[in-house]
Amino acid sequence: MTITVRTITFILVFILQLCTCFAAGSRDGITRLGYSIQVGAFSEVKNAERLTNRLQGNGIEAFYFKKDDGVYAVRFGDFATYDAARKAARKLVGDKMIDSFFIAVPKGELSIRKNQPEIRNGDGKKPKKVSGGEMGPVAARTAERFVGIPYRWGGNNVVEGMDCSGFVRAVFNLCGVIIPRTSREQFKVGESIPDSELADGDLVFFGLSADQINHVGIYVGAGRFVHAPRRGDDIKISSLDDPYFSRKFVGAKRYF
Repeated sequence: MTITVRTITFILVFILQLCTCFAAGSRDGITRLGYSIQVGAFSEVKNAERLTNRLQGNGIEAFYFKKDDGVYAVRFGDFATYDAARKAARKLVGDKMIDSFFIAVPKGELSIRKNQPEIRNGDGKKPKKVSGGEMGPVAARTAERFVGIPYRWGGNNVVEGMDCSGFVRAVFNLCGVIIPRTSREQFKVGESIPDSELADGDLVFFGLSADQINHVGIYVGAGRFVHAPRRGDDIKISSLDDPYFSRKFVGAKRYF
């Protein structure tokens, strides 16, 4: 059979398109977070949890976290513009759902690997810029701030197994990236990473197989990862060398 130049060209174009589809597919389900609303400076985690549950009870997907200064805050929303976020926040203030607030503003081109979030408040001040290559360590350090918090994703309506993926989703939200809700969906996106190349901020997945993922955590270096073990338990750091987790380890993904 004679293979013509036209045939070879067609095959090469097809392969190129196929590769492009696979590359694009790895980014499906991961987007840059828009403008969001942050509320509160609570000294006790229970107060942050109470506000989070109240917002979620009104159909608002919210989460709480520990800030660098040790106090807790609540964040929610994904708005296309700063004005839209501010308008929504003011309405919530008028409805007596929240008090004071400020707007978190992600900055940078839409890219999984190059996302540069920033936060500003009413005076327009901006923090130091963060490059895409530094976002993995930022995610890891952010995850470590959750350690010791009795985290409950979704209040009393959370389904079994959602706390771990909800915790991961909250951390990535703080880093300006929206990822899928469940651990199974999270495993289907991002860049696959060999366990020998794990770096800060990578997600590590566990289960019976790639089709039966039931747990996820955030790698923080030295063979350790931060995760929400079970419903209502404290966020904690565990080792990948632990027999239980090493036996169930399925793979790792990178999103930055």
